[in-house]
Amino acid sequence: MLWSAARKPLRTGLDLAHDCGATALAERAGTELAATGTRPRRPPHSGLDALTPSERRVAQMAAEGLGNREIAQALFVTEKTVEWHLGQAYRKLDVHSRRELPAILA
Repeated sequence: MLWSAARKPLRTGLDLAHDCGATALAERAGTELAATGTRPRRPPHSGLDALTPSERRVAQMAAEGLGNREIAQALFVTEKTVEWHLGQAYRKLDVHSRRELPAILA
C-alpha cells in the first residue's frame, strides 16, 4: 500500500524533472518509480511531441510573429518565462531562431 501512495508524487516529480532538464533527478525518480513496481513512461527528448503545452503555445505565438513582451502579456506571464519556454522549445526542436519555427510547427 505504501508503494502505491508513492507513485503519484514520483510521477509528478519525474515529469517536472524532465520539463526542467534535470536529467540526474529524472533518472533517480525513474529508478524510485520502478521500485514501486511500475514502469515510468519514456518522455520524448526531441521533436514536437517533446514540447510541453506551454512550450508549444509560446513557440506557436513566436512563430506567428509576436515578440516576447507581447507573448508575456497575452499569457499573463513574465518575459523571463517566455524566454525559458522558447529556449526549451528551441533545444527540443533543434532550431536556433524564430525564423525556423513556422516550418517546424506547421
